[in-house]
Amino acid sequence: MNDFEYYAPTHVVFGRHSEEKLGELVVAAGAHKVLLHYGSGSVKRTGVLDRAKQSLSVAGIEYVELGGVVPNPHLSLVRKGIELACTNKVDFIVALGGGSVIDSAKAIGYGVANKGDVWDFYLRTRKPTACLPIGVVLTISAAGSEMSNSSVITDDSCGDKRSCNTNFARPIFAIMNPELLYTLPEYQTACGTTDILMHTMERYFTSGSTMELTDSLAEALMRTVLDAGLIVTSDPTNYDARAELMWASSLSHNGLTGCGGDGGDFVSHNLEHQMSGMFDVAHGAGLAAIWGSWARYVYKDCLSRFVRFAHNVMRISDTTLSEEDIALAGICALEDYFHRIGMPITMKELGITPTNKQLHEMARQCAKVNGGSKGSAKLLYEQDFLAIYRMAL
Repeated sequence: MNDFEYYAPTHVVFGRHSEEKLGELVVAAGAHKVLLHYGSGSVKRTGVLDRAKQSLSVAGIEYVELGGVVPNPHLSLVRKGIELACTNKVDFIVALGGGSVIDSAKAIGYGVANKGDVWDFYLRTRKPTACLPIGVVLTISAAGSEMSNSSVITDDSCGDKRSCNTNFARPIFAIMNPELLYTLPEYQTACGTTDILMHTMERYFTSGSTMELTDSLAEALMRTVLDAGLIVTSDPTNYDARAELMWASSLSHNGLTGCGGDGGDFVSHNLEHQMSGMFDVAHGAGLAAIWGSWARYVYKDCLSRFVRFAHNVMRISDTTLSEEDIALAGICALEDYFHRIGMPITMKELGITPTNKQLHEMARQCAKVNGGSKGSAKLLYEQDFLAIYRMAL
């Protein structure tokens, strides 16, 4: 195992009607004026926004609003939010939504708390030294941003998608009511299920040393997500299954399933970031479309992990198979699962047909963002990224 630090400071309030505690949690955080940040309509239709306003008003907290966050959240809206927060002397941000809204809130928080252009932090030409405090009312199980240090933003002027990861942006609190997930469209739920799986899989598929306890926790989480994802596909108001997914989402990306590892692989995420930056596809669907090609490209260099995954997560039990065949059976089993929940496993199924020039550009950008190479299961370079993209067509 590797030495590690584990930091998860977020206060979680989980269960039915938990969103009603928003006001008292904001007061406890010492805030006086809040920016309510949300997406493009669902929080209004479901009444979550109205309940949030009421809870803040009862607690005597002033607020201003900024809606309009979209999947692959835009830098232009972040800059608008920074200006709005500074003008109104906001001292706290409440994100009502899922990963895109939370990531946008984090970026706004960076921009308010630090001088200069916030995009510098995502280009990694400067490092933030603070972030305005953030609280979350979670309405989508997917990104795990409610407990993570990560924020991913797209420069909508050019399609460049970048991340900024610091502990300054970890939310102060996260309110999680599984009932708020009941009205999610099936496709959005499937995308979220895929993203939850991938956050742990990116940490799990490594050629470096690990901890047995962490591996076992990771495998249990992945099995739980696989089972709960199927349940909510046919029974979207199953509270227990929604709760399992909601909690798994947080634990999958708060660092727990990587403790003692080498930091993980995260190549699939980086490959997908270039796809969604260029084509604006749903993040979870993009991950499903690229993962099988990545897996087949690297599995021989990380064979023992893929065999363990096949046995312990995908429940491959055929003892007559060779190790390579077991690994490939595990990859196929996960792709079959993606199809069962309505996810694509190729770019064609995703609905995009990149030109050769676009494939080269995505590979070039993936290498550039990562300083030339990336990977733990197998160290990959620009030519490898290009090969995986071509396999995924």
